Amino acid sequence: MKKIIVTTHPHLFKLNIDGVEVISPKNYLTQPELGKEKNVRVFNLCNDYRYQSKGYYVSLLAEARGHNPIPNVKNIQDLKAPAIVRSISDEVDELIQKSLKKIKSKEFTLSLYFGHNMTKQYDRLGQELHRLFQAPFLRAKFIFNKKWILQGIKPISFSEIPEAHLEYVQEFAQAYFQKKRYDKAKNTRYLYDLAILINPEEKSPPSNKKAIAKFTEIAEKNGFYVEIITKEDYNRLAEFDALLIRETTSVNHYTYRFARRAQSEGLAVLDDPDSILKCTNKVYLAEILELAKIPQPKTVVVHSENKGAVKKELGLPCVLKLPDSAFSLGVKKVKTDEELKEQLNKFLSTSELVIAQEYLPTDFDWRIGVLDGKPMYACKYFMAKGHWQIYNWENQNKDDIEGMFETIAIENVPPKVIEMAIKTTNLIGNGLYGVDIKESNGKIYIIEVNDNPNLDAGIEDQIIQDELYNRIIKSLKKRIEQNQY
Repeated sequence: MKKIIVTTHPHLFKLNIDGVEVISPKNYLTQPELGKEKNVRVFNLCNDYRYQSKGYYVSLLAEARGHNPIPNVKNIQDLKAPAIVRSISDEVDELIQKSLKKIKSKEFTLSLYFGHNMTKQYDRLGQELHRLFQAPFLRAKFIFNKKWILQGIKPISFSEIPEAHLEYVQEFAQAYFQKKRYDKAKNTRYLYDLAILINPEEKSPPSNKKAIAKFTEIAEKNGFYVEIITKEDYNRLAEFDALLIRETTSVNHYTYRFARRAQSEGLAVLDDPDSILKCTNKVYLAEILELAKIPQPKTVVVHSENKGAVKKELGLPCVLKLPDSAFSLGVKKVKTDEELKEQLNKFLSTSELVIAQEYLPTDFDWRIGVLDGKPMYACKYFMAKGHWQIYNWENQNKDDIEGMFETIAIENVPPKVIEMAIKTTNLIGNGLYGVDIKESNGKIYIIEVNDNPNLDAGIEDQIIQDELYNRIIKSLKKRIEQNQY
């Protein structure tokens, strides 16, 4: 991806940044050939972002041309809105108090260059403000009135940076512009930047290391520069064109915030935030299946007033589920009245609603992988040894936590299983899903839909191999290109 710095006086711009073109706002706004270029990221360092100024129009036209401006027009408007600044102050209040607690004066001004201040103790606060407002050069003013409050924040021009700060600004600029993603992006075979979000500490991630390596390899063949990121890279999302989340998602979790932020920045994203919202809540799933008349195990949405009716409706044993449970966690089988009462009270103490379902014993669950409304892979996940679920987290023997698996060619899966998986995911969206289905007494039942399905090398890719990764990467690429026009 081509990188351009637009600054009011290019001849006075003293930063030495390899591989980045520096031009004036006039050149950017008036050169017809620039308007026709694709895959351009524009770093707007103009002196003035006022409405209808050249700096404002640089970001506005960059968006119109399908370029990616930093800051964009929304960021520029936010900088001018006192209500937005106040809400941001509230959002990062804890961080503000922690960062400024040692300051004795009643006022404090923080200068930020690409999210950094010369004093490292303000780095976290600086990076958060940069993430929220995006302007490369910012000056934030804080006042103390019982506690520290962000009174105002504004972009500053390069000419406003003190001479004594330039050495540090050069260092921050190099770190910002010359990371590996930019070095490699100079190779013409890289069209886009892809971030793959993982958690290196996760015990049961949705993709193993070999699968992440495969995603990287296939993405590079499709014209992507790939960077593996973690939760620490939240403020960098605007630098990428696509985000692939490969750690377990949850709404009340940074993975959802990553997806939401990526979507708002115009990135192609799997999993998208709507799918995370819908799939991670089993109450929502039970409701849409009921309305669409799609078979599911007999289900009761339990609350404090109807918990006494569960046994009568479902019998024992039955299965209780927290709405946002994942990987069989927060899912319990209860066999007796005492277990039912104890587990319901425990679950209802953390959630207003709980799912209760009839118990359908089977040797395995089908998992159908669906992308863009089409089946991609099929697996049989067998129950863990001596257990009723695929995962047995209480087993002390690590080798027996998971059951066996068998990957099946799509054409060899019963058609009704595939049809039911497609019909169900169509109710949610056109993302990447793993549909869990039970087959019992000749009937099929939807168990759940996972927005973040397992994609492990050696398992889900066993039949179609590299095509699994290729289809996902091509889907992201298509989403990027559809958003550009």
